[in-house]
Amino acid sequence: MIGFDAHVHVYDQVAAVGRVRYLPDRPAPLADWLDLLAAHGLKGGVIVQVSFLGTDNRMMLDALERLDRSRFAGVAVVETNTPAAGLKALAAAGIRGLRWNLVAGASVPDPADPEVRRFLGGMRDAGLHLEIQLESSRLAPVLAPLAMAAGALVTDHLGLPEAADPAVEPWFQALAALPSDHGVHVKASAPYRSRVVVDGHVAWLAQRLGPDRILWGSDWPHTRHEARAAYRGLLDRLPPILDDAAAAARLYGLTATTAIGDQPAKNRHTAP
Repeated sequence: MIGFDAHVHVYDQVAAVGRVRYLPDRPAPLADWLDLLAAHGLKGGVIVQVSFLGTDNRMMLDALERLDRSRFAGVAVVETNTPAAGLKALAAAGIRGLRWNLVAGASVPDPADPEVRRFLGGMRDAGLHLEIQLESSRLAPVLAPLAMAAGALVTDHLGLPEAADPAVEPWFQALAALPSDHGVHVKASAPYRSRVVVDGHVAWLAQRLGPDRILWGSDWPHTRHEARAAYRGLLDRLPPILDDAAAAARLYGLTATTAIGDQPAKNRHTAP
């Protein structure tokens, strides 16, 4: 059973930091997402730093400061030269993961590079994990070294599948070759961002990876795909075998057992 929405973007203002590929035309307020969680019987979720804000995580951190840590966590974007103290400060503020958004030809940091190695070590020491958005054919050759270096690795958007048949999906083949104690998890999120229909890919992962290593994310507010995405429709596409309770607790510290809508209104979202 899915209890958490593990991939959303929340921002009260739309103002790019530096050059960006895309800029939405409206804000995505925290209150609107919280209403969606309550309406769909979910327990909480994960706010992921939106790409147009770069490494300026302030809006996300402000949202987390107002939320219950048993229900909500964040994933930040930082430079690889961020000192260990900075990573620990993010962890103290409710951040549980760090994201590399590497689509559209962005270079993949080399785990053998001394700076990257120090960064990943500091990440692990701070109790954080790595999240990555990367196309399947580019993810396949780097999956093993990244998984080994990161300890826990979450692939966004099903690893952006490219093959109609999951049995020949490039990064799925790399996943199948990993040792059984790997720390890879997958977000079944944003099916509209893949080249192919992905329902069979979710079923493949549930069987081969295990239903307890798959999280669901709405990718709200579905930037660039607002007309194609519906919150309920995305939830209803998931196989009923999925169960995110263990992964949500392990990766994000989310331990709430009741739906937000079951709480008294004044206690639904705020930190205790």
